[in-house]
Amino acid sequence: MSERPDPAVRVVLDPDRASSSLVADVRRGLGSAPRTLPPKWLYDDHGSVLFDQITRLPEYYPTEAERSLLSEHAADIASITGAPTVVELGSGTSDKTRTLLDAFDAGGSLRRFVPVDVSEATLREAAVMLSQRYPELSVEPLAGDFTLHLGHLPTGDRKLVAFLGGTIGNFYVEERAAFLGALADSLEPGDWLLLGTDVVKEADRLVAAYHDSAGVTEQFILNSLTVLNRELGADFDLEAFSYVPFWDPAMERIDMRLRAESPQLVTLPGADLVVELAAGEEIRVEISTKFRPEKLRRELAEGGFAVEHLWTDGDFALTLARREG
Repeated sequence: MSERPDPAVRVVLDPDRASSSLVADVRRGLGSAPRTLPPKWLYDDHGSVLFDQITRLPEYYPTEAERSLLSEHAADIASITGAPTVVELGSGTSDKTRTLLDAFDAGGSLRRFVPVDVSEATLREAAVMLSQRYPELSVEPLAGDFTLHLGHLPTGDRKLVAFLGGTIGNFYVEERAAFLGALADSLEPGDWLLLGTDVVKEADRLVAAYHDSAGVTEQFILNSLTVLNRELGADFDLEAFSYVPFWDPAMERIDMRLRAESPQLVTLPGADLVVELAAGEEIRVEISTKFRPEKLRRELAEGGFAVEHLWTDGDFALTLARREG
């Protein structure tokens, strides 16, 4: 029998996306107060390595909690949805998703898997592995930004879209609403969404998960400035900033910021921007919103989804919702 060819990656990213999008984000985020940076710029090669280390830290519970929930309920998810097509947004290596794919494969309904990620190289590597693991499965990787390219998701078959890792918690309220609305528009009535979300819990435990004793999360957040120094020729002095994570009880989210310890004048030639920072001024780099079931149901309903099942261990939650129509 001839060897199966490696899956081709469909690329829908603008080839100039990285440079043009970074400049626009930096001008918008650092050019006005309060200062912000979108978290997507944390994930260069070094940042991705650091985040992988974070997921293995003893303080950081979400990854293993979600993995355990998937192992426990994957067969239920496959049986309830019976979807011939599974899409994963922000798939990366599709590590946790293999548990889900195993359950669908055992059920016999799955025909197609579409992993979506901005990294073409990561997608290609994962797609080869998945094709070997599931020889009858059509693996169709899509190199795209799930905040921009939901219109490129496959049509036809009933779908389950998996959005795991608590990533939706990195969106602000208005961004979550826009994302869920756009996702609903890209799906047909009866399609499914499997959403992984972190759960509101005691503040000390939440802060510890983002302020680990080894300092890996601090390195990860500081890496955003390294990216700007490298890509835009900026002159941020990383040692002049301290990492400040805190729990915002009103918004029920962890807020991760970098605080300037002294007055600074930073030039970013690649963005044609000069930023004057006062001592104590902060740059918000990332948020991680935590959810209560009623809040999640309300936001999903407003986006066009009806919650059918919610599984939780008290630390993390998996929600299975159906596209209404």
